[in-house]
Amino acid sequence: MAKGKWAQGIQPRQFHWIITDKLAICERPGGYGTNHRRVRRQEEVIWIRENGFAFVISLIPSDHNLHSYDELGMPWKHWPFAPGLPLDTALPQIYTELSNLLGSDKKLLLHMEEVGDRMAGFVAGYLRWTEMVPVTFEAITVVERILGRQMGPTGRAIVTAAEEAATSGRWPPPGGPDDGPEGSPEAAESTSGG
Repeated sequence: MAKGKWAQGIQPRQFHWIITDKLAICERPGGYGTNHRRVRRQEEVIWIRENGFAFVISLIPSDHNLHSYDELGMPWKHWPFAPGLPLDTALPQIYTELSNLLGSDKKLLLHMEEVGDRMAGFVAGYLRWTEMVPVTFEAITVVERILGRQMGPTGRAIVTAAEEAATSGRWPPPGGPDDGPEGSPEAAESTSGG
C-alpha cells in the first residue's frame, strides 16, 4: 500500500470551495483537451476520494472518463449541463437534486471541462436560487471573489435564468416538502457506492 503524500493524491486544478466543506468546484480531473493526462487524473481522483467527498458530479455533456471514478472507488453522478439545455427547466431540476444531496450532509465536488463562465454562472445561480445569496448581482460578486476573476455574459445569463426560476413560483422552494420535479435530473450515477 502506498504511503505518504502519494497516497493522498493531488488537489485538482482550479479547486475552489463555494460552500466551505460542503460544495467545491474544479476543472475536469486530469485536465481537458490536449492537456488531459491519465496519471494526473488518477492522482486527482485519489485526492478527491481521500478528502471525504461523497460524490464527484460531472456536468460535462459527454460521459468521458466516468469509468475512472469506478476504477478508483469514487462514487459519481453525471448531470450533463450542455450549452443548449433550456435553463428554465434544467436549472431547477439540477439545483433541486443538488440541494437534496447537500441537505443530507453530502460533501460534493462539481466539475466541467474548465472553471470558466458556465461553471461560474452555474454555482452563482445555485447560490441565488437557494437564496443563500438572495440578490443576483451579489451572487455574481461572491463567485467572482471566490474565483478571482470577472464573470462574462454567458455566466451572467445562467445566474439570471436561476433568478427567474427561483421567483417564477413554478418550482417548490429549496428544502420544501417536494423531493423535486419528476424525472429530476436526467442523469446517471455510479454503481460502486453511489
